[in-house]
Amino acid sequence: MRHIISVLLENEAGALSRVAGLFSARGYNIESLTVAPTDDPSLSRMTLVTAGDEDIIEQIKKQLNKLIDTIKLLDLSEGPHIERELLMVKVRAERADREELKRLVDIFRAKIIDVTDISFVVELTGAAEKLDAFIDAVPAGLITEVVRTGPSGISRGAQGLTL
Repeated sequence: MRHIISVLLENEAGALSRVAGLFSARGYNIESLTVAPTDDPSLSRMTLVTAGDEDIIEQIKKQLNKLIDTIKLLDLSEGPHIERELLMVKVRAERADREELKRLVDIFRAKIIDVTDISFVVELTGAAEKLDAFIDAVPAGLITEVVRTGPSGISRGAQGLTL
């Protein structure tokens, strides 16, 4: 089962390396990983996506909690949460395809963030399923490059990842 785990950690050199090392040493896979400072510059929030049965996920959480940099951990998959992902896709947009691509961008509530005489770069945020649907809807052969962030998430309601 897929899990989104958010970790509040000290914003120090080597913290990310220690987390990655923990996963590689045990043969666990990280499907997606994002990290950035919080409103407190001494803290970073890491969001990682991994998969495994309940025993593996429990082991991952225990190992993450043992790391000296870890302050607090929350498995977002255990409760109501919101997740979003960012997609940037470069598409060939020659004269015949431009209007159709603009309509597709409007339908998905995406944005064209760069235009050249031969291409568009489109930005889209949302659930992974929405991003997949957009990629599937682009006419065959027009996609030249795809960049995705992987999911970021936040819990709903009063529960949160704070000190």
